[in-house]
Amino acid sequence: MLIRLKIQEMDMNTEFKTDNISVAPMMDWTDRHCRYFHRLIAPSVLLYTEMVTTGALLNGQKERFLRYSEQEHPLALQLGGSDPKDLALSAKMGEDAGYDEININCGCPSERVQSGAFGACLMREPELVRDCVKAMKDAVSIPVTVKCRIGIDDSEDYAFLEKFIDTVKDGGCNTFIIHARKAWLKGLSPKENREIPPLQYDIAKQIKAAFPDLTFPVNGGIRTIEDAKEKLKAFDGVMIGREAYQHPWFLRSIEEEFFNTQNMLSRRQIVEAMIPYIYKQAELYETPMKSITRHMIGLFQGLPGARKWRQSISTQAHLEGTKPEFLLEIIPPTTVIPTER
Repeated sequence: MLIRLKIQEMDMNTEFKTDNISVAPMMDWTDRHCRYFHRLIAPSVLLYTEMVTTGALLNGQKERFLRYSEQEHPLALQLGGSDPKDLALSAKMGEDAGYDEININCGCPSERVQSGAFGACLMREPELVRDCVKAMKDAVSIPVTVKCRIGIDDSEDYAFLEKFIDTVKDGGCNTFIIHARKAWLKGLSPKENREIPPLQYDIAKQIKAAFPDLTFPVNGGIRTIEDAKEKLKAFDGVMIGREAYQHPWFLRSIEEEFFNTQNMLSRRQIVEAMIPYIYKQAELYETPMKSITRHMIGLFQGLPGARKWRQSISTQAHLEGTKPEFLLEIIPPTTVIPTER
């Protein structure tokens, strides 16, 4: 029997550690459907939107780009832009829409983002980032944070990052989420920029020691509970990237280990809960089912039957006439494991 549950009726009494553990903003991945799915798995981690540009919000599409489900909280809006006034207006829109945090992207290395003069290339202009942060801080009462790299191109690693942090903090930012890799703005694709530049946690540790009054969560290469524990000994938080998307049940391990949340949903219950969500999104916004189910492909990763689950979603979700209930028919038969309730 299909569970027709409201997510807000889940046991959500866990104290949110919103500055501790989060899922990274990832273009084309962490859209609102992905975030709804992740929230079913992990009630407490902080979720981030994909980067939303100020141009998208200021050119009349704010309802589309700021749309989310209330169940997604705690939820941060990541903005892309480089004009202080535009960022202030966009941050205010985010606060008015109910977001819990505004984050400015100073870490994305893609050429498309560079052409708009924001993302990682902003690290070359710390005074501008400082002014952007101040404008946003003056416009909203919720936290304003910065996500950046340890450096760009052939910058002198530690000195470059130290100057950036020292300058931007004067705009009122006290939380810097550091992706512990350089960004190469020429010669590497965004995918390569997530893999080829080596992780240099030592530089991030130096920065944390140099600015003890600031908060430094770290991002990059965290794939196990042991990794997360180790990083939490040295940093103020961890941000999980690709592991959360490709192996979403890792978020359940995070939830159990660090939040001790009780009465969470099993994999099957999560699938059951996604079915009315798919119907609702189709009714309200004509959202194709495939736009939602693509985020669910990794739900059974590592279990017998996971390959068939992936293949079935890939081949059936886009077919005309397919009903969301088909998901119940392709659930792997051996999905009950000791940690599930």
